[in-house]
Amino acid sequence: MIEPRLATHVRIEALKRLTAASGGFATIIAKGDPVSGAILIARTVRGQDNALFELFRGLDGPAEWQEVWSDDSGSLARQGSMAEYVERRRLRDADLWIIELDVASRAQFNAIMGQTS
Repeated sequence: MIEPRLATHVRIEALKRLTAASGGFATIIAKGDPVSGAILIARTVRGQDNALFELFRGLDGPAEWQEVWSDDSGSLARQGSMAEYVERRRLRDADLWIIELDVASRAQFNAIMGQTS
């Protein structure tokens, strides 16, 4: 059985509102398909601690946000710069949404993400 999903633009609006409600700032960097586009989230904690997250759907489990790039040089997810990763990802998927969430702490970011999976 196929599980119904939120349209992408609805999830983007939820991310923007939850971020604003917690005192953060959300910026849409690139718009994709409003119904079924994938979302790439750029996390910034007070202008530092950058990382990229993408929503992955399991075959039989719920969708989960996973870190796909981090500015931590020891991270397994790191492959080149953030801009290079985003460019490679955009070449593969023209319908990709990219939104940056600038928040005060990782805990605040995790709370926002927990409400939108």
